[in-house]
Amino acid sequence: MKQLNNRIIELKSKIESLLFISAKPMSVKQLADLINKSTEEINQGGQELIEDYKDKKHGMRIIKNSDKYQMVSSPENVGVVKNYIKDETTGELSRPSLETLTIIAYRGPVSKFDLDRIRGVNCALILRNLLLRGLIESKFDKKKKELYYNISFDFLRFLGANDVKNLPDYERLHKDDTLDRVLENTADINLE
Repeated sequence: MKQLNNRIIELKSKIESLLFISAKPMSVKQLADLINKSTEEINQGGQELIEDYKDKKHGMRIIKNSDKYQMVSSPENVGVVKNYIKDETTGELSRPSLETLTIIAYRGPVSKFDLDRIRGVNCALILRNLLLRGLIESKFDKKKKELYYNISFDFLRFLGANDVKNLPDYERLHKDDTLDRVLENTADINLE
């Protein structure tokens, strides 16, 4: 019984971590693929997380809509969150955000793992901010079981470009193999 309880705790922990770093809802199937568990187990863990967060006064909640789960801020904190998001989405981009956005624009679609290796730091918060601003979008690759990031239509519209290929020196920089060499040389580096 204790072993079963530990497995459920571990499953809930993994679901919670994935929902925390994801900027958008995650489907039961996507969670099952990432955690290597059945959809039934994911639904059980997800439902337990919903109850865990509901029973305690946390600043976060887990919600479910159809077959997707998402971690959201508590409704009691809407005012403070709204002010923060307003500041985060209207202020100037930081230098690290601009660097990350440039890499995505010229090399996208690119995985978070590759972005972390290129920049040498964990880019999770930067990616979340860029997603909130609508400058990038993510897509899950089922074969590689990884999220890939690309620039959004809003980014292109903001720049007044019709196509990513209209960015300055796009052809030369997109095909430049310097980043590929960096990735090959850092393949064994773990940034966690």
